[in-house]
Order: sequence, then structure tokens, then C-alpha cells
Amino acid sequence: MNTANTAFILIASILVLFMTPGLAFFYGGLVSRRNVVNTMLSVFFICGIAILMWVAVGYELSFHSDIGGFIGTVQHFFLAQVKLDKTLANGLPTGVYLLFQMMFAIITPALFVGAVVGRIRFKFLLWFIILWSILVYYPMVHMVWSANGLLANLGIIDFAGGTVVHINAGITAFVLSAFLGRRHNYGQAIQHYNLPWVLLGTTILWIGWYGFNAGSALAINSVALQAALTTTVATATGMIAWMTVDIFMLGRPTLVGVCTGTLCGLVGITPAAGYVTLTGAFWIGILAVAASYTFITVLKPRIGVDDALDAFGCHGVSGIMGSIVTGLFATKSVNAKIPENGLFYGGGFKLLGMQLLGTVLTIIFVAVMCVVLISLLRLVVPMRVAAAEEDLGLDQGEHGESVDYLVKNDRDFRNYRAEFKGQMARLQHHHK
Repeated sequence: MNTANTAFILIASILVLFMTPGLAFFYGGLVSRRNVVNTMLSVFFICGIAILMWVAVGYELSFHSDIGGFIGTVQHFFLAQVKLDKTLANGLPTGVYLLFQMMFAIITPALFVGAVVGRIRFKFLLWFIILWSILVYYPMVHMVWSANGLLANLGIIDFAGGTVVHINAGITAFVLSAFLGRRHNYGQAIQHYNLPWVLLGTTILWIGWYGFNAGSALAINSVALQAALTTTVATATGMIAWMTVDIFMLGRPTLVGVCTGTLCGLVGITPAAGYVTLTGAFWIGILAVAASYTFITVLKPRIGVDDALDAFGCHGVSGIMGSIVTGLFATKSVNAKIPENGLFYGGGFKLLGMQLLGTVLTIIFVAVMCVVLISLLRLVVPMRVAAAEEDLGLDQGEHGESVDYLVKNDRDFRNYRAEFKGQMARLQHHHK
């Protein structure tokens, strides 16, 4: 065992786990007050279900043995008799590598929750995440990150999850949104519940992302350092790029815009973090924001698919951009293990072609699997809440809880609005 590398990956694993509650705050702050509890619960419960599934079958399906370069096999249910102290590459024990990869299995399905908030039944979401993990996520991990993987053997590179995590979650978000249909208030401006939570969630995600990207070097070495630096530069670039465009387009900067740009920078650099220079990271941050901003403001209204919190617009679009332009900016001077230099570093079109192919194959695989899975699952489990429950809010409808108890619940407030209004008026009068 290499104790330095093992300690590094243990810390990285904890940082990646930290991202999921961070995402709960990010999404919880963005939704309306009636759906905060449901949104945060829908993200956070995945920590539990994904861990149990990873230990039961996920790790083996992802990394053990191989069936056609597509998926592994389960020979040790619940990791029975697996030697967790067996040393892998870089002196890492199997147990630490397993733990690190487990955290990716938690955060990835949590990302697409943002697309469906306010209208999906919790029971449907639960069953969908279970089946999606087995049929979509574990095969994607195997194809890209296992030694025998189909996409890995084609020469496609993905440092920390452009295809496996972000394109995967983004396409899933888009397909789920399309099947669910629009919210009743689609097109109306939603009053975000808590913008400080959005900033808090963004900050936690940024901090956690160092585990995500630098940890993907799987050793404390120059590539890990480079990944940490490129992550920092691309994220800062994304933040300022989005703010600049907001000032130009809207005439003012917005906190939601700054946080969204930060996220797009993080997503864009993920597939390239350990392969590019700081200059490459700067351009990837700009390209990711340019793509996501254009999609969210120009294309999304025309398509009409109601991706509530832009899970596809941020993760899908920035992930696609990052994955493709890795073929432009990757260089052996940063990471000697890559098969070819990118186009801008004298490698010609080969790596760019591979990245394009890998991105397109990921989109097709995830989209087809999600369409089939949703079509079959909704025959058994109702997918969308009733209209009355959607109007009431899923916090009350699905969970019987409220995000704050200053006003006991929305139903009382609506039924006795005149009385509340009179009481509030008297209260304000006394304060004057």
C-alpha cells in the first residue's frame, strides 16, 4: 500500500461525497418554496440507495470481468470475499478505489433530479434511479473506465467523468423532462426560495470538485496538481464569462448567473482536467459557458422541454463541449499517458475524431436506454403527480413537510388568505 496515495484518495472520496449535499442546497435554493423539501430529499436520499447498490452489485458490474466491453459480471454479491486490501495500481487498496468510485455513483443520478423537480412522483424517481444505475450508469463506467471497456479501447479519453457523469446525467435529465411534460406554471418566472443557499451549494460543489478532478489522477502526483490547477482556472473563467454575458445581455450581473457559470466551468473541464494546460483550461471555460448560455437562453425556449433547473443545459451541454474540445487541447506535455496530442498540439484530427465519436455514442446509448426504461417503468409506477398536488407543492403532497414553519403550510395560507393579509397589515402597522 502506498500510504500517501491512499490518504489522498480517501480525502478525495470524502470531498466528492460532500458534493451531493452541496447539490441539495444548490437545487433547493433555486426552486420555489413549495418544493424545497422534496428537491433536497430527492438529491440526498441517493447517498443511501447508491451506496447500497454499489456495494451489492455496482462495483462488480463496473469493474469486475467483462462482457463484450459493455459491462462486468457479479461474482461477489455485497462484496463477499472480495479482498479489499488487495493493492491495485499506484499502491491503492481495492477498498479505497471502490470507495472513490462509489461517490461518483452517488452524485451522477443526483444531477438529473434538477430537471424534474416539482412534478415527478418520488416513488417513480426511486425505482428509476435503481434501474438506471444498473442499466445505464454501471455500463457507462465499464465502457469508459475499465481496462476492457468498449470506449476506452477505441482510444476515447475522459479524465474525471465528462461522458460517464455529465453527458450521462444531462441526457437523462432531457429525456425525463420530455416524458414528464411541462410544469403548469411553465414560462412564469419562479421566485427562487433562497439565493444564499444557491451560493453555498455552488461553493461546496467547487470545493468537492477538487476531489472529483484531482482525485481522478489516483495518485498524488504532477497530474493531480495539474488537474487541481486547470479546475480552478476553468471555473474562474466560467464564472466571469457568464457574468460578463449577463451584463452585456441583461444590463446587470446576477448571483444565479455567476453560480451557473461557475458550474459550467467545473463541468466543462472535468473530461480534460488532467490532460490540458492552464491556457487550455481558460478556453474550455469560455467554450462551455458559450455553449450552455446559448442553449439555455436561445434553444431551450424553442425546444420547449421543461428542464426545470437546466440540468441538461449545464451538465449535458457543457459536458458535451468539454468532452469534444479535449480533442483540441489535450497534450502529452501534461499527461504522457494520452494516446495522441490534441489538434492544437500537433496531433492532427485523430483524438478529436475519437472524442466526437465517444460523445455521440454516449448520447445515443443513454438516450435510447432512458426512453426504453421510462416507457416500461411508467406502465407500472405513475410518473407524474396529480395537478392538484403540483399546485399545492410536493413538500406537502409527497412528504407532509414544509421548508419553514413560520406559516404552517401552504394550504392554510391559501384557504385563509384574507385573514393572513389582515394580520400582516396590522403587524406592519404596529412596526411603523
